[in-house]
Amino acid sequence: MALQIYNTESRQKEIFKPIHENQVGLYVCGVTVYDYCHVGHARVMVVFDTVVRHLRALGYNVKYVRNITDIDDKIINRAIENQETIQSLTGRFIEAMHADETALNVLRPDEEPKATEYIGEISSMIQALVDKGHAYAADNGDVYFKVDSFASYGRLSGKQQEDLTAGARVEVNAAKQNANDFVLWKASKENEPAWESPWGQGRPGWHIECSAMSTKCLGNHFDIHGGGMDLQFPHHENEIAQSECATGEHYVNTWMHCGFVRIDDEKMSKSLNNFFTIREVLKAYHPEVIRYFLLSSHYRSAVNYSQDNLQIAKASVERLYSALDGVVLVEQATQNTEFEATFMAAMNDDFNTPQAFAVLFELAKEVNKQKDGALGALLKQLANQVGLLQQEPQAFFKSQPSDSDLSDADIEALIVERAEARKAKNFKRSDEIRDELLAQGIELLDSAAGTSWRRS
Repeated sequence: MALQIYNTESRQKEIFKPIHENQVGLYVCGVTVYDYCHVGHARVMVVFDTVVRHLRALGYNVKYVRNITDIDDKIINRAIENQETIQSLTGRFIEAMHADETALNVLRPDEEPKATEYIGEISSMIQALVDKGHAYAADNGDVYFKVDSFASYGRLSGKQQEDLTAGARVEVNAAKQNANDFVLWKASKENEPAWESPWGQGRPGWHIECSAMSTKCLGNHFDIHGGGMDLQFPHHENEIAQSECATGEHYVNTWMHCGFVRIDDEKMSKSLNNFFTIREVLKAYHPEVIRYFLLSSHYRSAVNYSQDNLQIAKASVERLYSALDGVVLVEQATQNTEFEATFMAAMNDDFNTPQAFAVLFELAKEVNKQKDGALGALLKQLANQVGLLQQEPQAFFKSQPSDSDLSDADIEALIVERAEARKAKNFKRSDEIRDELLAQGIELLDSAAGTSWRRS
């Protein structure tokens, strides 16, 4: 089955055909770095990491670009609140973002451009828009894009121009010729960072950053552009308009948008103050459990954040690891199985991770039944393609977040003491140790090979 991807613009699944044979250019809108990343950000990171992994598993040479917005009203305001420089603030949160990604086994993009490093490209693109009559400098020093100069504006979101209102982060004021026009360049205000431009000192608007960075890194016309569902309008709509007007070329072939993480039927976001940071959730759940949870619904669907759903994800990942526990894996995985074919078909069907996970569980059943090292190697290989089963089973079970203050060495010492008590037929003490450990979330598993343990 050929890879099919749902294209937001055409509103249907399409067989994926790269512009250049075996080469894929992918751009994803990244984070505005003024705070710690939350679970909503994690979903975008994990979804597109999984997309890249699958494209590479299919043999494509992928160039993955994900930007960082490091100049923005929220960044400026937070830096003022903290009484620190913008560079200090953004540097700290970029470092924190990378630490969160590493924990979630998200591979680093091939390029990670920052808006402040592309001021020249941004200025050149705005100048091209002004020269072609698609943008104008207003009396207040700002430069705006003329929405009515682009006939197909609204084609991504399906909105009609007459029904449109200015969207998020678009400043509405009397300087605009049309209420729907959006800002490309903002004139500098007192105590704000600014750069020189043909229109005076100022800084770029939000939308133009991604057009300038994506076309610089991937060319004027590239394969896939992705991001969260909330970016479809106005951000991605505006990207299409300004990019195509500036370059005269079709901008993107396939648009991908992933669904929200929801809490009580509301989108998780900082503006609603209903978010959980990635690092908060990592204190309670193993990174692979969080990753599984984020992929447990199809990427275009919303996923509901709840303790119940995280516990289901935890039990699911434990099932996969339990299947491998005690199985001696061989170097060569079983080839040409129905499991692999069905797994790849699921992923080729618009990256259907729930269906792919169902295949992993069927395969885990067989591994449990046969204890076959080649089948076990296949399970690990396929799970690795979605970023799971990265540890040895015992290491996974011992690395679960826990409220226990016992170290691994403390637990091992108690297990030795328990073994000696059992040898001496002091079963009272043996049972006490088991109960003490269980009370701290440490489960003992006795077998002919000895006693192993896991944090529960």
